Amino acid sequence: MGYRVAVVGATGSVGREMLQILAERQFPLDEVAALASSRSQGDIIDFGDSGETLKVNNLEHFDFEGWDIALFAAGSEVSKVHAPRAAAAGCTVIDNSSFFRMDPDVPLIVPEVNPEAITAYRAKNIIANPNCSTAQMVVALKPLHDVARIKRVVVATYQSVSGAGKAGMDELFNQSRNIFVGDSAEPHHFTKQIAFNVIPQIDSFLDDGSTKEEWKMVVETKKILDPKIKVTATCVRVPVFVGHSEAVNVEFEDEISAQQAQEILREAPGVMLVDKREPGGYVTPVECVGDYATFVSRVREDPTVDNGLSLWVVSDNLRKGAALNAVQIAELLGRKHLQKA
Repeated sequence: MGYRVAVVGATGSVGREMLQILAERQFPLDEVAALASSRSQGDIIDFGDSGETLKVNNLEHFDFEGWDIALFAAGSEVSKVHAPRAAAAGCTVIDNSSFFRMDPDVPLIVPEVNPEAITAYRAKNIIANPNCSTAQMVVALKPLHDVARIKRVVVATYQSVSGAGKAGMDELFNQSRNIFVGDSAEPHHFTKQIAFNVIPQIDSFLDDGSTKEEWKMVVETKKILDPKIKVTATCVRVPVFVGHSEAVNVEFEDEISAQQAQEILREAPGVMLVDKREPGGYVTPVECVGDYATFVSRVREDPTVDNGLSLWVVSDNLRKGAALNAVQIAELLGRKHLQKA
């Protein structure tokens, strides 16, 4: 006996990736529903590469009663209205938006990092998926934290345009093409030209000068990993279609060498260590696309602080940063709690 799973926002980039990963990982399904707004009602979309197709249903009119899990990938405004409705109908929600992440009654889960926290989902029948840049970072940090206890993290991100959805990817493509043919590269979706440029702003600015994306990385890392850890982030949008990169500097309470860190990361769940000290002996965003792993490279000691390390962390943001993590949460939920399959 399998599960009945609904994917909300199924026509978007992350929703389609959720369907792809459900099919790839052969999630035990009795039925899957593709849900979106009325604009997409009746459209036919692929169920990943399974060869099956799904007819898109209107979310507004969908009855969640009798459905086991709903994977939400449609943004905060949709989650705000429809996630509680699904949860009240007995369908456990795994939400990819930021709306519920800091709710104290909603667990924020990365299965390789804090699987035990999922038990708190019963309070609201909702589980939150973290920000894409947070998810890959904590996968890399958790095994090191367990050994040497992290005091402080300084991270600079290099985030791909797919984190801004289809509109962001279209803008990079169109601007790049226009520049080559001499046409205008006027920004529409981003605040400045993204083609052949970098933009040190993701999301809106807060009163302290940080952006909301940077704030998310701080508070989510604390909630997932350890509230005592000090975190500061600078989040930057770069002209890459898929794959987020991070330069992470970590200060530990206890002594840890680069060699020890490499040995720990080599065995860590969800991590792929690729760290050859030679030209090309590291992973770039292009190479991580379509992969499940969080890749770690450039592990080295930081001599400017006691017990310091620097890391390079790369992952497919549409996968581990969003869709894969949501499906892994669903797998964890099924194994530990729903136990139908």
